[in-house]
Amino acid sequence: MYSDRLLDHFQNPRHVGDLAPPAVMVEVSNPACGDILRLWAQFENGIATEVRYKVRGCTASIASGSALSEWLTGKSRDQIRSFQPSIIDEALGGLPVESKHAAVLCADGVKKLLAT
Repeated sequence: MYSDRLLDHFQNPRHVGDLAPPAVMVEVSNPACGDILRLWAQFENGIATEVRYKVRGCTASIASGSALSEWLTGKSRDQIRSFQPSIIDEALGGLPVESKHAAVLCADGVKKLLAT
């Protein structure tokens, strides 16, 4: 059902936790399934130098948060604007159809992060 990459991110999540201010924190949720993503990013000179996340949700959402935190780290705000849910899908070796909502949750988080 899940790819090896997805299971690796779920079992060994990267960048879990939070960051103190002046890091930016956003929270997004999916009311249909109840998943919640909290995303922190520390920007220096327009670059996401440190990223952390916490997810309350399914296996795919936890793994997606991990993959998102890896992808965001080191990216400029301009690069982050190019984010699409397919980036998470590819990073995790493909999400099952019923789990695509996890990549959309990440996209919602990125959009809200960029709005700060």
